[in-house]
Amino acid sequence: MSQPSQAGGCEALLTQAVRYTNAPRVSYRSMTSEERREMRNSAKRMNSVQNTATAGSTTNSAAGAGTDTSADSNGSQKPRMNGRTKVTAAMALIALGVVYGDIGTSPLYVCQTFLAGQGGLHQATHDSVIGMMSLIFWTITLITTIEYVLICMRVDNKGEGGIFALYSLLRKYGAWLLVPAMIGGSAFLADSVLTPAMSISSAVEGLRTLPAFETIFAENKELTPMITIIVLLVLFSVQSRGVERIGKVFGSVVLVWFLFIGIQGALNLANDWSVLRALNPVYGVKFLFSGQNHAGIALMGTVFLAITGAEALYSDMGHVGRGNIYATWPFVNLCLVLCYFGQGAWMIHNEENPSYVTTVPNPFFEMMHPNMRFIAVFLAVAAGIIASQALISGAFTIVSEATRLNWMPHLQVRYPARTRGQIYIPVINTVLCVATIGVMLLFKDSEHIASAYGLALTITMIMTSILVTVYLWHIRMHIAAVLFAILFPSIMVMFFISSMAKFLHGGWFTMVLMIVILGIMYVWNEGTRLERAQRRHMRPEDCLPVLQRLHDDDSIPYFADNIVYLTSDMDMKRIDTDVFFSIFADHPKRARAWWAVSVETADDPYTREYQVENFGTDYMYRVRLKLGFKVQQSVPAYIHQIMHDLIKSGDLPMQKSVYPKVDSDPDIGPIKYVLIHKALMPESKVSTRGAWSLEMKYAIRHVAGSPVKWFGLAPYNPLIEVQPLFLSTVRPPRLKRAEA
Repeated sequence: MSQPSQAGGCEALLTQAVRYTNAPRVSYRSMTSEERREMRNSAKRMNSVQNTATAGSTTNSAAGAGTDTSADSNGSQKPRMNGRTKVTAAMALIALGVVYGDIGTSPLYVCQTFLAGQGGLHQATHDSVIGMMSLIFWTITLITTIEYVLICMRVDNKGEGGIFALYSLLRKYGAWLLVPAMIGGSAFLADSVLTPAMSISSAVEGLRTLPAFETIFAENKELTPMITIIVLLVLFSVQSRGVERIGKVFGSVVLVWFLFIGIQGALNLANDWSVLRALNPVYGVKFLFSGQNHAGIALMGTVFLAITGAEALYSDMGHVGRGNIYATWPFVNLCLVLCYFGQGAWMIHNEENPSYVTTVPNPFFEMMHPNMRFIAVFLAVAAGIIASQALISGAFTIVSEATRLNWMPHLQVRYPARTRGQIYIPVINTVLCVATIGVMLLFKDSEHIASAYGLALTITMIMTSILVTVYLWHIRMHIAAVLFAILFPSIMVMFFISSMAKFLHGGWFTMVLMIVILGIMYVWNEGTRLERAQRRHMRPEDCLPVLQRLHDDDSIPYFADNIVYLTSDMDMKRIDTDVFFSIFADHPKRARAWWAVSVETADDPYTREYQVENFGTDYMYRVRLKLGFKVQQSVPAYIHQIMHDLIKSGDLPMQKSVYPKVDSDPDIGPIKYVLIHKALMPESKVSTRGAWSLEMKYAIRHVAGSPVKWFGLAPYNPLIEVQPLFLSTVRPPRLKRAEA
């Protein structure tokens, strides 16, 4: 074969290597279609607010909150409240499947838990049932409707909700806000372990009420947890493939579910309209403090089970839009109330039924005709799976956001579907699967799981209420902030105290999980803070001459054309000593260009920006990527884009690849990625707590893995170096020379 043909074949392989490697590249578009849609909605909200302002409306109220700014009477800038998002039938249907799975399955177990606390159906008098229904109705009204739907959901971070998005919006107001955000996030993750087990087991237990299966389940007590575990294993195993296609029908299934429970509840309510007296809150208060309340203050822990999905409304707001939740919540609320009141009517009607003297029935299934229970069980299992899927996806999202806040180790994140909201974290999926199955093996059934359920989530709601109060205060709505802080956190503290009665009955499990997760967040944040405290910088005039000498030294072979250091240092005007000494460690790493790249998490969800400082050279570059807290960390793709931009602007000399490489970019020379890990030195002068935090962080990093996969560097064989962590060191005494 001739030399020209060989050269032509090599050149063809260079330009067509992408067909074999399929390496990630940046799109010509600056945003995804979903992000553009959200930006259009934001623009419409801005226009709506501006039109309102033009009309002369300048009064702020607690019913509106957002992240825009407006000038006050003194000319200073302060946040301003957004208008409603656009409502569409398609997104409203999706909202049903994404947002309401958890709160929609609560009727499966709330009334059964109430009867268990009362000592059985025969102990539930007419007044106690009316009182319980009143407590449920007014709890849903006060907490879910008023606090979350009408107030909290208007406090958004560019359309995103949830406690971490809220913290990203507020952290500029004080470092102490980190505490409620960490506590709330860890509590949410801890309680989410119980939700799949609770939702699916309570649905599967409906099989016991079917005449065809009564004998089988009576003889095999372990059958229900076995079926539940199988369903859970299937659910967790399909996470890696994504649920985009299944997710398209989630909304339709949940719509049918709410219609079904609403109709069934209305049919039973028609048998005893006296239940409507529960609309009077006096009955609930009387029952709570009466002798007929056999559960005491723990009753409020049972009532709280009816609103465990309220936090999900806020967390999932960014996926479906605030307006679509506003449009669907009245329908969902009506169906829930009808279902609860229908169960109340059934309990009153069957108070003296001898069939339920020795057992605690589940009013949800028992109020239906036996022929309808087949449909009820099928829909309940489907709704339970949808609720579990929403919590699993929510756990992935909140861990991903915690990682970007440097509160958790950088874990591998996959995107199994085309939509931006679909993420998959293998480590978290495994941990959730093991923990959820452990819950089933430990508690066996939904009645016992209910004893532990909800305790940690009350903490999340308290922390969310604190952050919302801070927000209202800083937009100068002082009276609204005081009223909000007095009413809603006080109610949630009462729920927390009542839920503490569950501690010895299973609540300890979620509290232990919460403490473990909170410990990981604290250790990671504290260790990162100490690492950054010891960071030292060099002035460009001190280090550039020696870098210039190495760059021009032909006696040393190139380590790579480009050496890219991933660093957490955000200083753009100086050079981190870790990077400098890594270049000269052992054998000097000569390159055509050295890059120090840091990734900053923006408070906005979809920001994609970068800054470059070349210090007046063509071989040393300081790059800072600014990515929104919802944006995928595709660092290699962004680095290639930046290099091409600099070549076009003349700030980077032309490069060429001679041989094929994984990134399949012939116009950029070979790149070697380097990550620097720190190790605590024995001589370091650090407090016991600081040393413990660092050692724990490094232990967690060893178990969780390095951030290689999180940055998307795994295919590029990055170099991981370990450098000593010099905080302030203690000088050892001099040696004394002894005679040989």
